[in-house]
Amino acid sequence: MLLSNVEIVPDRKVIKHLGLVQGSTVRAKHFGRDFMAGLKNIVGGELVGYTELLNESRDEAIQRMVEQAHHLGANAVVNIRFATSNVAAGASEVFAYGTAVLLEG
Repeated sequence: MLLSNVEIVPDRKVIKHLGLVQGSTVRAKHFGRDFMAGLKNIVGGELVGYTELLNESRDEAIQRMVEQAHHLGANAVVNIRFATSNVAAGASEVFAYGTAVLLEG
């Protein structure tokens, strides 16, 4: 499955638009990660635990979006975007969405 954050794929023609596809996941912070992040706030630097959590969340949201596109018969998803939101104290949603298409060739 070809994934793109632009509306077109160079040198490929869109044969059919199959519609909006999406994937999301809601993740809660882990106490251990929270504790380590609190310590890191004192000395500064990257919060590696949170970076890993967000990367895992993005990957899962993308996978769910791709599964939906595959179910529609798409061979590509274009114009992919991401959104995040807090849904509860300590829990956030990562949302991936795009347009499922059938590309020529």
